[in-house]
Amino acid sequence: MYRCCIFDLDGTLLDTIHALTYTTNRVLKRLGLGTVDEEHMKHFVGDGYRMQMERSLKYAGDPELTHFEESLPIYMEEFASNCLYEVRPYPGIREMAEFLKSRGVKMAVLSNKPHPRTVETIEAIFGKGYFDAVCGEREGVPKKPDPRGVFALAEELGVSLEECLYFGDTNTDMLTGKNAGVDTAGVLWGFRDREELEAFSPKYLIKDPREVKRIFGEKE
Repeated sequence: MYRCCIFDLDGTLLDTIHALTYTTNRVLKRLGLGTVDEEHMKHFVGDGYRMQMERSLKYAGDPELTHFEESLPIYMEEFASNCLYEVRPYPGIREMAEFLKSRGVKMAVLSNKPHPRTVETIEAIFGKGYFDAVCGEREGVPKKPDPRGVFALAEELGVSLEECLYFGDTNTDMLTGKNAGVDTAGVLWGFRDREELEAFSPKYLIKDPREVKRIFGEKE
């Protein structure tokens, strides 16, 4: 049975689309460009802030990416102030986490969000030390879907890959699990749809966080 659950952050643990959209639009406004709506933003995020800005700039009126390099430090500045804007856990997330803790299952976060903001967000919502390990985008750990973040967390927490279950809501997450050789759960409450996740044949597809109890052999 699984001894460790590794979670993506945006669209998996927390509904952060308001913060991501708000921050990005503040950057675009400072550059004199148009805005991005939340539905498009759900498809622009997930691969790190550089790719998020590249997709947003193209959508907002800069197809040649003339403002790309200029936009990056502005984004980091704005996100430092606004990363918690209207952020909240999805319904059932707290119950799922408490269930896993009651079973002695280790919990970790692996995000492509910049590491300082990943830690800040998790600690603001769940409290410091609630998760056993938290890893965002930082030097020395390649972004997902590279599997080395999963490997590093498994080693840090003293578990084998066979004992890990990875949760995510995007194709990037499904590839991360596949590349790491760990069982993967696609979550259907996040930013992407069933079709995108099913294409990668995850071991589980779940519609509600409380379904995790069933994975561990208990009634919901």
